[in-house]
Amino acid sequence: MAGIAALLAAVLPRLLNRLPLSLPMVCLIGGLVLYLLPLDLPDPDPVAHRALVEHATEICVLISLMGAGLAINRPFGRRNWSSTWRLLGWTLPLTVVGVTAVAYGLLGWPLAAALLLGAVLAPTDPVLASDVQVGEPVDSEKADDEVRFTLTSEAGLNDGLAFPLVYAAIALAAAGGAGWVGEWALVDLLYRCGAGVVCGLLMGKLLGRLFFRTRVSDLRLAEHRDGFVALGATFLAYGLTELAHGYGFIAVFVTACTIRAAERTNGYNGVLHGFIEQIERLFTAWLIVLLGGFVAAGGLAALTWEGAVLALLLLLVIRPLTGWLAGLGGQAGPRERGVTAFFGIRGIGSLFYLAYALGQADFGVPADELWAVVAFTVLASLVVHGVTATPVMARLDRLRDRTGKAEGEESAEPAARHL
Repeated sequence: MAGIAALLAAVLPRLLNRLPLSLPMVCLIGGLVLYLLPLDLPDPDPVAHRALVEHATEICVLISLMGAGLAINRPFGRRNWSSTWRLLGWTLPLTVVGVTAVAYGLLGWPLAAALLLGAVLAPTDPVLASDVQVGEPVDSEKADDEVRFTLTSEAGLNDGLAFPLVYAAIALAAAGGAGWVGEWALVDLLYRCGAGVVCGLLMGKLLGRLFFRTRVSDLRLAEHRDGFVALGATFLAYGLTELAHGYGFIAVFVTACTIRAAERTNGYNGVLHGFIEQIERLFTAWLIVLLGGFVAAGGLAALTWEGAVLALLLLLVIRPLTGWLAGLGGQAGPRERGVTAFFGIRGIGSLFYLAYALGQADFGVPADELWAVVAFTVLASLVVHGVTATPVMARLDRLRDRTGKAEGEESAEPAARHL
């Protein structure tokens, strides 16, 4: 299974480049087929193997966060990243509120379980969104179009920002009442988010100097072109930040962006990103094959029609609506704003958060029902976004090129008249 998935991860992105079909979709179908065959395969039960699921998905998300940060070409800034701040400030909390309300009212779950579901499903995923993310690092700071940049930076940051909300659900389930709110606000929200940002900046600056500017040539790693250093930077930033009780997800993404900013035009950024992207594709293929096996083994048996309705409401109503509202008055035009709002892909990050939370508290809802709702949401996102990503982004690129040519011709006419 591991060998087949690894080969698929290497071959399929090139074969599927122009088709409305993504690598995760093919791996999902492959997992379904494999587990329907009369083979003695490992049981892909996330309830029985919760700790294994937690750590496997954790590593996959970490690697993808490093890859996303290294790929972003646009310099960090309040104005440059204004579209990202809008999604983080409005879409993320509004999505949590919307999903929590539906889970509490329609599914009849306890408030702690409803809040957990909202926190788990709110962040977009940096793992499965390759078709709508920025590509390889390039020299131009203006190479990233608004849609791909916004979706990449949003996914890079909201995976860490969802952690305080998950901790709020855990505290509500464990303590009840509101006595936990003060400590949660000071520690889980302010301190841990701040520690993640600070540790990421420090690690990024230190590693950036080591990679590109140290006076000892043998330590200047950019000259040796070792791509696996990106993996070392990922685990180092994450581990040290977690030791400081900060959010390691935030730290890894900030570290990657800071390393990129240290020498934005250096080709070593491409080496680091190329290696980390390969590892990301490999982990993604393995995990999605197992997700397909989970479905084939009856993992969705606990799914109710209310849970399926919630997933579809999130993907087709809540995210598009909150994403559209957040973009009003921003830099993106109506067309780009609509595409950004629609492609709120859910994936491996949601699986990690659920596995983590179920190891911390009892939420009053059977674990298999929680897994069924979250897994169905991820599956629906894989299908809906996987089928539409390639044609939608291709059309958007064509319209953008056409608009750019028209503007170039208009600007050239006065110059021609003058001559």
